[in-house]
Amino acid sequence: MVDRPASVEFFFDPMCPYAYQTSIWIRDVRARTGLELHWRFFSLEEINLRDGAKHPWEREWSYGFSQMRVGALLRRRGESEVDRWYAEVGRAFHEGGIKTQNRDVHRVLLDRLGFGSDVVDEALADPTTADEVRADHDFVVGEKAAWGVPTLLFPDGQALFGPVIAPAVTGPEALDLWDLVVGWAQFPEMYEIQRPKQPEDLRQIATTFAPYLQARSWKTVANPTP
Repeated sequence: MVDRPASVEFFFDPMCPYAYQTSIWIRDVRARTGLELHWRFFSLEEINLRDGAKHPWEREWSYGFSQMRVGALLRRRGESEVDRWYAEVGRAFHEGGIKTQNRDVHRVLLDRLGFGSDVVDEALADPTTADEVRADHDFVVGEKAAWGVPTLLFPDGQALFGPVIAPAVTGPEALDLWDLVVGWAQFPEMYEIQRPKQPEDLRQIATTFAPYLQARSWKTVANPTP
């Protein structure tokens, strides 16, 4: 049996449907093992920035980046706060098709969760929340060569992209997958393993992502994997 780590850092962008499905799985692992989860930020808007476009922190409101500024403010109050925020934002956006990337919609969501709608304005008025999101992003890109999410960072310093799953694996099988992921980390020379997607796989993914496709306000842009 593999030695499971006591903690892991989970880099995410709240707008990524794959990261959300993986977050459901890792939360299940946490509930079953006591795994300590640390939520950290990654900007898909920045990593896929087109030439000539403004950086997300240069815009008045950016879909994922500005939401993560809210998350950064809540993270300062405690890991449980950002944990609950991401869970609810993800559920609303990726399962409910609610446009949480709309500033006013996000205010309503925060109010319903008991955080207060003014958290949005407080986060945007504080420039250090942008610095905090950028610091997480720049660290994992610069130090770990990350290019997307979900990215897991282990206590020994290893970073793994994935697992990319849709829909999320839960129940006893969640631990089986966790052991496979931890086992992968024992082989630093192993860079990639990927399952070809058959038409039925693509249909299943499309069904899982239907609320996300309904709620998003952009066309997906992704640079080639290194």
